Amino acid sequence: MNSRRMIALAWKSLWLHRLRSLLTVLGIVFGVSSVVAMLAIGEGASQEAQAQIRRLGSRNILLASIKPPTDEDAGQQGSRVSRYGLLRKDLRGILASVPDIARAVPRRDMPVEARVGGRKVTTKLMGTEAAYAEVANLRMQAGRFLTAAEGHARKPVCVLGDGIARKLYRNVNPVGQELRAGSHYYRVIGLLASRGEGTGGTAGAGGESDMAIFVPIETMRERNSDVAVTRSSGSFTREHVELHRITVEAANGDEKTISRVAAALRSFIDLRHKKKGDVRITVPQELIRQARESKRIFTIVLAMIAAISLLVGGIGIMNIMLATVVERTREIGVRRAMGARRGHIVRQFLAETVLLAAFGGVIGLGLGMAIPAVVTYFGWMQTVVTPFSLVLAFGISALVGVVFGLYPAARAADLDPVEALRRE
Repeated sequence: MNSRRMIALAWKSLWLHRLRSLLTVLGIVFGVSSVVAMLAIGEGASQEAQAQIRRLGSRNILLASIKPPTDEDAGQQGSRVSRYGLLRKDLRGILASVPDIARAVPRRDMPVEARVGGRKVTTKLMGTEAAYAEVANLRMQAGRFLTAAEGHARKPVCVLGDGIARKLYRNVNPVGQELRAGSHYYRVIGLLASRGEGTGGTAGAGGESDMAIFVPIETMRERNSDVAVTRSSGSFTREHVELHRITVEAANGDEKTISRVAAALRSFIDLRHKKKGDVRITVPQELIRQARESKRIFTIVLAMIAAISLLVGGIGIMNIMLATVVERTREIGVRRAMGARRGHIVRQFLAETVLLAAFGGVIGLGLGMAIPAVVTYFGWMQTVVTPFSLVLAFGISALVGVVFGLYPAARAADLDPVEALRRE
């Protein structure tokens, strides 16, 4: 019996019991669709996380000031100034002593209330240098970024994030306009393109925010003290921080150079800030490597969970095929009596099982691709369907058909032709 004839007979047998065949493959359908959908959601989450990390710069090492734990008395005494974090001499020391770096760009943050007419927004004033736009991968929507000359001259100019520009100026182009930040006025010279972040985006890890106002760090230092006062619930705290961020760019982007620079920076910070513990070092390239490893583990876990559904579907197929063997005992006896060999019977029943699994696999692939599309369309999260997930899901479904079809097929082939012909 050739393969085409065998498949035709298998299809005819399944078609005679259409409803039973459809119900049988539902386990395979849901198993395959869950494999594809779960892997797509996991891949989308991984790519989105890695994209956010890449925004920090693949060649960058980020140093951030963090507030060390304080005792209760220090928190209650408003007159006490809490000193912590990066210093300007740290920046000079990094530039002078750390090898294999292209540049180091400082940033100082200050909470302010920005006003334009009757509109006001609480945001952060970020003092930095002209090179910050390049090391932080900023894109301009209008105007330009800060220049070194404006910093040296301490010009009262600023660049707005897309989010705060929308809140303060609505649909009006802010370039050339003035705004008040705290007690000082600045002229807007540029507008950043949206990065899809709020004030809690990557700003906390050394990135910038759509809700930020960038000014020359020299201007900020001239106009604002290093001591920031924060008021809340009738009390206030005073913090002295010279620099909140230093972005160090390695001379090139290979892993060895970045690891070498990161190690040198850790030694430098341990020497100057080890007792305080007030500086955190973040290496985006290491975070990307960790994200990839997490994705690999996450993919394995999701695939194992989804494979359980396929296992249940396979058991359902085997159960139905065993019942089919009992129903078709006389048919098997007739075929054996007419010269059919055991191998013919095995292949016939195995073809029906694989056909069921393949049919369920195809429907499952369609459903599995539809679910991520719906998730992405309604904006719940980014999803990515990869060829690997499709091949994996369909391959497992076909394997389930073979594995769980072997036993019923062997049972059918082992029937005694004489006893089978006697069966009513």
